[in-house]
Amino acid sequence: MARSCRRFLTRFSILVLLVPGLSAQNSSPRVAYIPYADAQPILKALADELPAELKNASDSQRLALWPEWVKRRDAEIRARLAQGDEDSIVNFLLFGTSFTGRPRITDKELTRLVPQAGRGSSGDSTPAPLGPGLQARVEDLIKALAAPGSNERLLFARRVLNQKGHDVATAAGRASAKKYFLESLARVLNEQASYARALQSARQLDDPSEEFAERSRLYHDRGLSLDTSLLPNFALEESLKAMLARGLLAANNVRRVAIVGPGLDFTDKQEGYDFYPQQTVQPFAIVDTLLRLGLSKADGLEVTTLDISPRVNAHVKSARERARRGIGYTIQLSRDPDRRWKPEAVRYWQRFGDQIGMGVPPVPVPAGVSKLDIRAVRIRPSIVLRVRPEDLNIVLQRLQGLGGGAFDLIIATNIFVYYGLFEQSLALTNVQHLLRAGGFLLTNNVLLELPSSQMHSVDYLTVVYSDRPDDGDHMVWYRRTAE
Repeated sequence: MARSCRRFLTRFSILVLLVPGLSAQNSSPRVAYIPYADAQPILKALADELPAELKNASDSQRLALWPEWVKRRDAEIRARLAQGDEDSIVNFLLFGTSFTGRPRITDKELTRLVPQAGRGSSGDSTPAPLGPGLQARVEDLIKALAAPGSNERLLFARRVLNQKGHDVATAAGRASAKKYFLESLARVLNEQASYARALQSARQLDDPSEEFAERSRLYHDRGLSLDTSLLPNFALEESLKAMLARGLLAANNVRRVAIVGPGLDFTDKQEGYDFYPQQTVQPFAIVDTLLRLGLSKADGLEVTTLDISPRVNAHVKSARERARRGIGYTIQLSRDPDRRWKPEAVRYWQRFGDQIGMGVPPVPVPAGVSKLDIRAVRIRPSIVLRVRPEDLNIVLQRLQGLGGGAFDLIIATNIFVYYGLFEQSLALTNVQHLLRAGGFLLTNNVLLELPSSQMHSVDYLTVVYSDRPDDGDHMVWYRRTAE
């Protein structure tokens, strides 16, 4: 998931994590759970951070518990996708344009709602007070769900409602669906208020490191959202450009890349819209950047996406199937001028895709959406076939049997923020297992560096996206040292 939880500081000091392992990629990798031997140093170092069943166990008991614990925890993490889907539907309600002619909810309107919801507990499901515009959006969405046609987002939202027992084909079902939407909206707003309070507490420590660390684990108990956006890829390009200039990377030396959680553009509240088909951006953005900077050659590049979402994996597989028939993959690139992107970010948007495809006419912008710049790029089938999906939970799993095909570069933006310190450490142990010696992990989260780690922070780059407060990313560069 290249998810859109962009957070920003003006300065910070770096922490890190990871643990030894092998690496790489060949034609038949095998997914395996992290072995106890690799987890053991983390269990010892983070004894106070462990879940209760592991914290209160002896080393021998942990060894016996481990195989079943990782399987159970894997299932629990995957179950968080369901709440993430609900969060995406809330964004759809607030910002979608395909089911209504009413304007999207603005940042100012949303800010007014969040403090109201935040007066209760973070788990309070009491519907937040809504203005007439938002009430009308709820009614419009329910009407559209009753007759979704071929709209993929409406069909998905209807399936979610049906699974929860809300049949919008009946009057009773429509009434219960309205209650569900209002309660889901209240839950999301309460969560946002609790996140804001946590960050405010971190700011009061007047320690940029502590604030960035708090941001890096902010969503540890939130649903796993697939929503994504373009701008973290701009920060990645700037980072790779700086690394090349410093001699950390060499021309034509990046051949194998893994992208953890590539994301799916459903309806992100920042730059995402719903009047074009769902799309995944980051795999192709990374290929575009690597070719632009001369770090890779198109005919020698392999990209593997690592995700637990059946929707994401099916989407990439479908794109590959179409590419085998000679059909390219089209990405719609929208930009709201009112968000005041920095000139460098605008230039990135303008040139996106020039290494991997060609410009094509974008989909029409709905009449109710004003001041939107949009362009589209059709990616060549040969590039699409360079990307292949792998169902893998980076917290608890890694690829085995990779031989000499270790990854040169791993990308994980807005991924680790969904986990606490212990699970981040397990995840990064698996990342290290996948990297070749000298390979890099690029992420916008700060990570703990344990004594047993062979991963070390090299540097970071701060990239500002717009004139809005807190709109940017710190991209931290971690390098795996030799055995």
